[in-house]
Amino acid sequence: MSILEVRNLKVSYSTGGPQILKGIDFEVGGDDFCAVIGPSGAGKSTLIRCINRLVEPTEGDIILFGQSVCPLKSGDLRRLRRRIGMIFQEFNLVNRMSVMDNVLSGRLGYTGAFRSFFKAFPREDIDRALDLLERVGLQDHVDKRADALSGGQRQRVGIARALMQRPEILLLDEPTSALDPKISRDVMGLIRELAAEFNIPVLCNIHDVQLALETCNRIIGMQDGYKKFDGPAKGMRKQDLDEIYAMEVL
Repeated sequence: MSILEVRNLKVSYSTGGPQILKGIDFEVGGDDFCAVIGPSGAGKSTLIRCINRLVEPTEGDIILFGQSVCPLKSGDLRRLRRRIGMIFQEFNLVNRMSVMDNVLSGRLGYTGAFRSFFKAFPREDIDRALDLLERVGLQDHVDKRADALSGGQRQRVGIARALMQRPEILLLDEPTSALDPKISRDVMGLIRELAAEFNIPVLCNIHDVQLALETCNRIIGMQDGYKKFDGPAKGMRKQDLDEIYAMEVL
């Protein structure tokens, strides 16, 4: 069963301007850990950000949880976004806040800014945040400020925060590009493990081809706004990569 359907998706950032996405079609099922790969400028990040309308599509449709995303107004869109976990390239943490408070901010869509300001979170949320911090290996850093952490630790906070939403899909926008190769593999392995544990499908924009092939069970390859490949990671051939990256050196 498909969790996400993308139909003939097109994006232009200005009227009459060049198209960034040029008629993309694919589906994501409940068991997918799907990487979106391709050269810089292929439209990977734009595609990921269209799913929760951080970027507005120009044409086409996005069906998420059986509901068309494109016509949604602010209240309905806000409720839909509660069901979507997002992990960002630059972590998007509040530096002056503690690790615990950053993780608890994943419940803002449910508790509201007023309760968050006074840290009036239900005991259930606090216990879950502590459990998630233990799962990502940060149980000894609960009270540290976010800006006191290393890059890998900061991304682990981002993972825990996304899971605090109890998401039904995870969108990852270059989650390892700010990390060194070893930490990148640790972080992607952790995301894969937790996604399987909580039964959450993943759509991941990632620049590291080898890491995508090692971690993900499915690959979508993009070039210049077009989908060039869609299939199992294990079935990807060198000629497929050559077509996606054309003149670029892997």
